[in-house]
Amino acid sequence: MTAQNDNEQAQIKAERHKARQQKVKAGVDAKIAAAQEEKGILLVLTGNGKGKSTSGFGTVARAVGHGKKAAVVQFIKGTWECGERNLLEGAGVEFHVMCTGFTWETQDKEKDTAAAVLAWEAAEKLLQDESIDCLMLDELTYMVSYHYLDVERVLNALKNRPPMQHVIITGRACHRAIIELADTVSEVQPLKHAFEAGIKAQQGFDY
Repeated sequence: MTAQNDNEQAQIKAERHKARQQKVKAGVDAKIAAAQEEKGILLVLTGNGKGKSTSGFGTVARAVGHGKKAAVVQFIKGTWECGERNLLEGAGVEFHVMCTGFTWETQDKEKDTAAAVLAWEAAEKLLQDESIDCLMLDELTYMVSYHYLDVERVLNALKNRPPMQHVIITGRACHRAIIELADTVSEVQPLKHAFEAGIKAQQGFDY
């Protein structure tokens, strides 16, 4: 009698689980059916947590893996060897690098501004190039928040890019106007970070 009751209870649970999953599937299917527009996506990866650039590079690699043409403009981190750059340049990804390093190292606003403008000019050309399917603007947010680049100039270029071009912007404290323009925004927040425990950044993992 107990075994029979157990079997009945198990069957009831299985039926309830199936009903719940069918409801979930129906909701997902409805969203898929409603999402039929195709356009270039503006993706913003912001927040204080680790992994924004890494995520962006993953999307670039995905595009390349599908035979798409991609390009990257890097702001700030240009003096560090970049493992992603080593890999992706070999796969035909075009890189433009600001090459001044971190702003707290240069301590020269005039020099940083000039370098940012030069890198942004390369970005503007790529934002007008219909052959570029996916463009990553790594650490662009700092250039706007430090007022090295005018936000309206940035917005204008983003708004007038080729309609099917995907753009990825990374960096902390993204300007509100860029967030409002974006199609997808993900905020990465830290719970723990090895650096705060005195562990240095390590090649092959952090850069």
